[in-house]
Amino acid sequence: MAKLVIKLDEQTFASSDRIEQITNKIIQEKESGYDVVVVAPFINLIDEKVKQYAYTLSEQPTKRELDSIRSTNTQIASSLLAIAMNARGYKAVSLTGWQAGIETFSTKRNVLIDRIENECIKNYLSEDIIPIIAGAQGKDAANNITLLGEGGPETTAVAVAVAIDAERVDIYTNATGVFTADPKIVKTAKQIKQLSYDELLELSLLGSKIIHPRAVELAKKYNMSLVVCSSTENIPGTVIKGEVDMERNLIVRGVAYETDIIRLTVGYESYEQASLANLFTTLADNQINVDIIVQAVIDGVNPTVSFSIEKEVFAEAVKVLESSKRSLGFSFADFEVGLAKVSIVGSGMVSNPGVAARMFDRLRSENIPVKMVSTSEIKVSVVVPQDDMVRAANALHDEFNLVEEIV
Repeated sequence: MAKLVIKLDEQTFASSDRIEQITNKIIQEKESGYDVVVVAPFINLIDEKVKQYAYTLSEQPTKRELDSIRSTNTQIASSLLAIAMNARGYKAVSLTGWQAGIETFSTKRNVLIDRIENECIKNYLSEDIIPIIAGAQGKDAANNITLLGEGGPETTAVAVAVAIDAERVDIYTNATGVFTADPKIVKTAKQIKQLSYDELLELSLLGSKIIHPRAVELAKKYNMSLVVCSSTENIPGTVIKGEVDMERNLIVRGVAYETDIIRLTVGYESYEQASLANLFTTLADNQINVDIIVQAVIDGVNPTVSFSIEKEVFAEAVKVLESSKRSLGFSFADFEVGLAKVSIVGSGMVSNPGVAARMFDRLRSENIPVKMVSTSEIKVSVVVPQDDMVRAANALHDEFNLVEEIV
């Protein structure tokens, strides 16, 4: 029997009625002939209140114990759904990450899935029991409960699907699929039928919040099909796979945006002092991610390096630059706030020259200044004044005629 993994969204657990509604959808998949595995999301149910207790007992509770507290939220979600399924006469069992066989290891920055012992999940499926797994958690080599962090639930779903050789992963969201742009700011945005892994990965990295990039990367690595669909409506979603069918939108498939971008500029007295390696190694060592990088080296003009960062790391970036000014050898640092990044994405761009020119020409005709530019084979990103972001996104959506028949 074909296997299906369903990753639920947090809104599923907003009320008992919503839980009943999602129970019906799971039953429909079960009745259509699938062995179903469900991955529950993190829900912020008891976390903050219990953490307050923890900090009254200690000014510095250990990460191990805080992770143990946070893990209970997802376990509650999986148990509530299992109760609802059993009440409808369908056998279901809630599983913690470690009960599901999810083993993790830690890097300097993240907790990652090492492997999944799939025997437990497969045994339940063989007994016609629906496993409901608490997403974004597992255990490390020392048997500590670990949390996968941002993007953990959908990454768990993809990893479980790979481990049990599932047909696909359904990612339930509050939208009906992936759209050509954010419908909140581009009213003409339409649902996309199919996207490649690379296209969705770029859209995710450039501001689209549908699926976390780490889950898309894992799906691409193992060629696991994804379907982004609604948790409430019975409308076919957006299929994510390696190669997409020929469609009318041959070049650009989507527009994405990010707000609160800051441009930092570092200036040097001479080119010999301008070491990009030293500058960006120092920032990386302090966990500061940079995005678009522009170096200006012109005869007779002092060289500069500009790069964009997110608002959240601005204060830390300035602190690092100030403390490292002597070792980095720069003469001044300046910044510009109130910026946004707008991007176009499409796998057809690689074989269609002139896309960037059309983009720049349309922005020029709209009197939208371009502060910085970044390109790859399938995307072009520009940094523009944040006040112009919505207008830029709508103009580019119109320029490339991003009209897709709703599935």
